[in-house]
Amino acid sequence: MTIETQRLLLRELMDSDDERLFLLDSHPEVVKYVGTPIFEDISQTQNLIKIVKEQYKNNGIGRYAVVEKQTESFIGWCGLKILCEEINGYKDVYELGYRFLPEYWGKGYAKESAKAWLHHGFTEMNIEVIYAYADHRNTASMHTLEKLNFENKGNFEDKEDICTWFELRKENFKL
Repeated sequence: MTIETQRLLLRELMDSDDERLFLLDSHPEVVKYVGTPIFEDISQTQNLIKIVKEQYKNNGIGRYAVVEKQTESFIGWCGLKILCEEINGYKDVYELGYRFLPEYWGKGYAKESAKAWLHHGFTEMNIEVIYAYADHRNTASMHTLEKLNFENKGNFEDKEDICTWFELRKENFKL
């Protein structure tokens, strides 16, 4: 399955995405607020791609590569996944996430790709509620979620970080 927007192509991650994905996960500014260590070796990225492919197989969903149509470049990832481990008291729910290379920040790609995924989730998958969360210091990500009409449900502690939990109900989604 692929999802297309005006400027983007959203597709499953492929093994050939490893170099660009490594650039993403080894960049200190990109992972500043995600609560995971910086990747130091491309083998970590290759393992991550295997994990995401398992999510596709087991759950029918997972993070997708975001490719800029004009340049055909991998610029980040976005997508829904099922939270298999409990976060903020929630488990086995759909969660939206995204991450982009810094040179693509501020261009509306997070909102554009997230909106496409939300539309897919609510209309094609018939999901009733989609969740998201962000480190409370990550104001850009929180702003994007608010522009998508997510409701701020308050802060919680996640791995010693303070995060903000968001919820979007199907009836509150606007194209």
